[in-house]
Amino acid sequence: MAAGSAQITGPRTYGNWRKPTSSGLFGLGSLGTGIMLGGLILSVLVTMAAGLLRGLITFGVLAVVLGTILVRDRHGKSLLDRGLARIGWGSATRRGAHLYRSGPLGFALWGTHQLPGIAAQLRLSEHTDSYGRRFALIYAPTTRTYTAVFATEPDGASLVDPDQVDVWVADWGHWLANLADEPGVEACAVTIETAPDTGHRLRREVASNVDPNAPAFARAMLSEVVDMYPAGSSVIKAYVTLTFSSVSAATGKKRTDTEMGRDLAARLPGLTGSLAATGAGAARPLDAAELCEVVRVAYNPGIATLVDEAHSAGEATGLDWSDVGPVAAEAEWEGYRHDDAYSVTWSMTTAPRGNVQSSVLARLLAPHREVARKRVTLLYRPIDAAKAAAIVESDLRSAQFVATSTTRPSARAVLATRSAAATAQEEASGAGLVNFGMLVTATVLDVDRVAEAKAAIDNLAATARLRLRPVYGAQASAFAAALPLGLILPKHLKVPASMRDRL
Repeated sequence: MAAGSAQITGPRTYGNWRKPTSSGLFGLGSLGTGIMLGGLILSVLVTMAAGLLRGLITFGVLAVVLGTILVRDRHGKSLLDRGLARIGWGSATRRGAHLYRSGPLGFALWGTHQLPGIAAQLRLSEHTDSYGRRFALIYAPTTRTYTAVFATEPDGASLVDPDQVDVWVADWGHWLANLADEPGVEACAVTIETAPDTGHRLRREVASNVDPNAPAFARAMLSEVVDMYPAGSSVIKAYVTLTFSSVSAATGKKRTDTEMGRDLAARLPGLTGSLAATGAGAARPLDAAELCEVVRVAYNPGIATLVDEAHSAGEATGLDWSDVGPVAAEAEWEGYRHDDAYSVTWSMTTAPRGNVQSSVLARLLAPHREVARKRVTLLYRPIDAAKAAAIVESDLRSAQFVATSTTRPSARAVLATRSAAATAQEEASGAGLVNFGMLVTATVLDVDRVAEAKAAIDNLAATARLRLRPVYGAQASAFAAALPLGLILPKHLKVPASMRDRL
């Protein structure tokens, strides 16, 4: 998809999201059109060689196959997609792949609590950048990528002039566009997590700054604030992950952990420094211990209080990468049960139509009383400038083909052609091209509150003008992908995404 801006009088708006399409007849992609034409030729040949009846049978089989591709729901999923998902889910449940047990009685190596599913392959190492800061690197052997995670302190848009917000949005767009020129960058993700505030941070801050000579009334008031304020309050955390290829662009050879850490040590200060101009605030890389705590609390929210208590006492949690996974987990068709919590993950199927303002995601990102922990992850895949031109030109030709394939094109086809032309013009003017998606995870501590959490996410998606769909049959993988781990989902698909888009 590509993003552009529409300049009008009044508040600045943004839009022109484009999902590249494949040219084809009757709503079919190029591959689907090829299947249709090949099937029609086969039907004619069968009719000539074996008679009309067998020719009609062949044509009927072709019609059924094309019907599974053409019949789509409001999320753009065809009968073929849903059928394959059901078949894959049935195969996984028969093999018991949806169940996970770790620890001394589990099947994990040496009785540890390793991460489950597609995250089980991940390996952690720690290095030091040129500023002397420790940073963690996550290595994924399957995709041969390294991921660095940054913790940020967003300034927020409250009491901020609209002009300043527009500058932040523009700088964020420039930061994403510049990632395409950053050597080895394959993906970027932004995770906004809201969770209940345990109150230990406030207690530690007050205890370290209170004056022992202060009046008794003032000390009593502070004590009352510390006891009462955390009730019902929430904490918001933001993480930015950058995923790099382990293959060197200069030599074409795979780099080791030490070589990758040495390369990123000089680059991370510049990347974190440029994030400040986007409104992300102070950004710093997470070290190994902090990253282990983030992942462990996500799979077992019940220990969040213990982690905060350890920090308040100035103690280390002692978590290791081999112990950040859940003790028990069970993936379901519409949800994911892990330790003492239950989560449901949605994926974005349709970006906001038309133009939107910069605050369109404000309510979706804000804490909600019906959701104990909410995680919104924006996934970005910067496209190299050399490939961007070919993509936008191919998308423009496909849109023009669809519009000119009939004497009376639909209004949507005409609008799609104009949008593709605008995207191509912006790319030719130097704008960057970025594929993006979104995952939303809602976690509750009581299974009986799942229905309320689902209804809350549906309402919040409507306010953001998004169309979200539960990740049916892949909740465990989607849950892991929404964490700041740098997982690139298209690289884990058995059927390549490029092939699926052509149907």
